[in-house]
Amino acid sequence: MDGDKLIGRMKRLADVKNIKEVTPLSSAIFPGSHCPLMGAMMAVKGIRDSILLVVGTDECTYYTKNTTISNSAFGGLDGRCLSVVLDQHDITFGCRDKLYDAFSQLMEEYSPKAVFIVTTCVVEITGDDVDSMAEDLGDIYRIPVMAVHTEHFKTENHLPGIRDTITACFSMMEARAIEKTVNVIGQRMGDFSTTELYRVLEGAGVSIGMKLPGGTTVEEIREAAAARVNIVVNPIGLPLAKKMESAFGTPYVLFDKYIDPERIYSLYGQLFTYLELPLPEKVKQLYVQAAETVARAESELRGITYIYGNTPVDCFELNAFMTKIGMEPLLIQTNAIPEKGDEKLEAILERYNPYVTKTANIAPLQYVYDVLKPNLYLGHEYGERLRAKGIEIAHMDLVSPMLGMETAITGIGELVRASRAARELEKGRNIR
Repeated sequence: MDGDKLIGRMKRLADVKNIKEVTPLSSAIFPGSHCPLMGAMMAVKGIRDSILLVVGTDECTYYTKNTTISNSAFGGLDGRCLSVVLDQHDITFGCRDKLYDAFSQLMEEYSPKAVFIVTTCVVEITGDDVDSMAEDLGDIYRIPVMAVHTEHFKTENHLPGIRDTITACFSMMEARAIEKTVNVIGQRMGDFSTTELYRVLEGAGVSIGMKLPGGTTVEEIREAAAARVNIVVNPIGLPLAKKMESAFGTPYVLFDKYIDPERIYSLYGQLFTYLELPLPEKVKQLYVQAAETVARAESELRGITYIYGNTPVDCFELNAFMTKIGMEPLLIQTNAIPEKGDEKLEAILERYNPYVTKTANIAPLQYVYDVLKPNLYLGHEYGERLRAKGIEIAHMDLVSPMLGMETAITGIGELVRASRAARELEKGRNIR
């Protein structure tokens, strides 16, 4: 395969308006190994006294059951993941009778506090009205029953499954008197109690209420409107946060896995304003430490070229920050393009106009590396294979469980480490 020809097919970031205009590197594209059903499973896993009821063909129900058997959060073979397996008759004439029979058995054996009925692709194609069935079953058994739709033919990954599952929890919430607590919405990676943000809140005497999907109960979801503020730690939590703001007046702060100390400091200020508390001195100290880390790193990182693959940090958030401190993106892999006018997109284009392609298709990229010759690769790749081409891999997964200035300090530290290693690789190639 010719690397120059591949690059000739790619478009520049300034020339695309949406992901549909981004040219893939090959006809066969790796779409991501998980569908929204996986996302729904991940979300329900964290709601300890609820049941996941998957409705679909044997392939989908087997996949879910097989995945959850070894997961202690679901309780093994006889645990909280149950299935309604549809046959040809159900697909042709509808699944209502089978679903109601299965639900009756479920209630008799498990007596759950809430049930998530998760539909798969075939149910969406046949058009069974599972929403009305869920509402009816909830009335019959007097528990929350929520329908979650996980059709893979509308999505490219599992994240909509998490988003829609946690958004469905809104129907369980009830108005409450406001307390000095916060909810944490949208956490996908790590344990919130290990983060800097948690330690700061704990030090300020702020209690944590609902953690969705990070680990909660049906009762905590019912009482979620008692929180003074919602902390949304990933955009998948925004639909639920917006619903709660509209219904209960609960403000929210989007405190994602950011890396720019200025943005993080601003969000801390916003959060503590909503909490009606002074900004802790610890936050100010952490900000100074992170800002000094950036200042020291700029001279080492300026001029470093890279290909962006995939990291726990938002794609355009991280690229905007790296261009701000003088790093040069040669190629950005992504699964979405921000709208024109987006501040992160404009920050990148103000300085550079990198190539752009769809994410997670590293096989044809092997030929691109030889032409673009970046210093770094950010994302999941084979380190030794990259180093043989003179490219160092930056392991940004280090920041996966982090929130706050620790994300900036650790992430920038890894970029510095990788850039130093890249220079050593370059020295070695020049000597040879």
